[in-house]
Amino acid sequence: MKGLEADVIVVAAGVAGLAASIAAAEKGAQVIVFEKASTTGGTGNMGMGPLGVESRLQRLKKIGPSKEEAFKVFMDYTHWQVDAQLVGAYLEKATTTIDWLEKMGIEFLEPRPYFPGGWPTWHVVNPGEGKPGGGGCAATMFRIMTEKAKGMGVQFFLQTPVEKIIKQGDKVAGVTAEDRTGKTIQADAKAVIIATGGFGDNPQWIKKYTGYEWGRDLQSFRVPGLAGDGIRMAWEVGAAPTEMRMELIYLMPGELDPELAETFRQPHLLLNLLGERFMNEETMANPAFTGNAISRQKNRAAFLIFDENIKKHMESVGFDLLQEVFPFTKVSDLDALMKNAFKASYKDIFVADSLEELTGKTGIDPDGLKRTIEEYNGFCRKGLDPIFNKNPKLLRPITTPKYYAGKFLPGAYGSLGGIKINYKTEVLNKDWKKIPGLYAAGTDACSIYGDTYVFILPGNTMGFALNSGRIAGENAAAYAQSAGK
Repeated sequence: MKGLEADVIVVAAGVAGLAASIAAAEKGAQVIVFEKASTTGGTGNMGMGPLGVESRLQRLKKIGPSKEEAFKVFMDYTHWQVDAQLVGAYLEKATTTIDWLEKMGIEFLEPRPYFPGGWPTWHVVNPGEGKPGGGGCAATMFRIMTEKAKGMGVQFFLQTPVEKIIKQGDKVAGVTAEDRTGKTIQADAKAVIIATGGFGDNPQWIKKYTGYEWGRDLQSFRVPGLAGDGIRMAWEVGAAPTEMRMELIYLMPGELDPELAETFRQPHLLLNLLGERFMNEETMANPAFTGNAISRQKNRAAFLIFDENIKKHMESVGFDLLQEVFPFTKVSDLDALMKNAFKASYKDIFVADSLEELTGKTGIDPDGLKRTIEEYNGFCRKGLDPIFNKNPKLLRPITTPKYYAGKFLPGAYGSLGGIKINYKTEVLNKDWKKIPGLYAAGTDACSIYGDTYVFILPGNTMGFALNSGRIAGENAAAYAQSAGK
């Protein structure tokens, strides 16, 4: 089947793809979007909101960094291991993107940090129904963006994955895709934007390119369909690869009730399999730092331990670490939650009548656990942690059965990197020369974090996707218009 033609083709209708399609249409381009799934929004439908800098809301509240401050924080955090021009272009575009989205009718809550000490750059979407906030509230934004794109004449082909990018000479000329009936579609275009969301659902690629074995030493969000398609297709037409990583955080294996999971994300006693502490548990507020620390322990595993007294404290007084995704302030009934988890055959939380029994269930070295708890309880009595300087308010001894433990592994929001781009989001070949007409945005091309996600400026995952998408859409439209002359 032939006959489709556009100025710009966008490969996938996730966060970056939707932003790119609208931005290109705003510049007068005819746009076609091909999407593998049956819906738009991609991983963004699980998210909460993007980074914004100098937004209307920040200006109104007189909060948040300037773009200059944000750039310095970003580059200091990444130790200048990343493309400074691309970071600068991202943050420059981020000064207008929240306002751009608000003009579409999208509403945001007051900008906030992810944890104490972070910058209030996170613009959580107000879903407009029920209690604002919570995981997945950004789905409202992508519904609105999809309707905006359609209203501007953007054509969407859902359940129609792109198979390859077509080149004529050194220039991109379109794509081939497979429609929902299995027929091949050819679509011609002067510019193509790749925005397929990375390879987070491809365990083989995760193992090959990052060294993690999904399910054994990594528990990441596996959004169906994120197999690295866009990266593969870019490489096939000569794109230079970049270093490929996982966007590390920390998670409990498998699926667990969110309230129960939050109970085990509290800053009590965090140990490795040797029975040793390896970080200040207050740092658990920063998922990226904690993921890094756990990834360097034996078997890339850690266990959060507390006793009956601490359990009762969490049920009556509440949690020490509060966060936005699942905003629980205390645990309602830990025994009932654990009973339900055990009924569902969940295997990575443990309860025991003695520390010896707990080591047998978890595999933690018994001598190491005994030494560490004796030492830690001494710190609690003195109100001083001379090793990691943990806040004395959080020093609670482990003395009273029952004893509880929850296992953690490195986690990941998804993958990072794969396609080399410049600050205009133009795809570069192995000589670092641009491939005419080819652009990439979002996770497929996100290599701006160095070795650690920049959580101090929250909202980056969605923020980079939106802003690189806008940049790609604008530049692809300009290229298509100039190529047609």
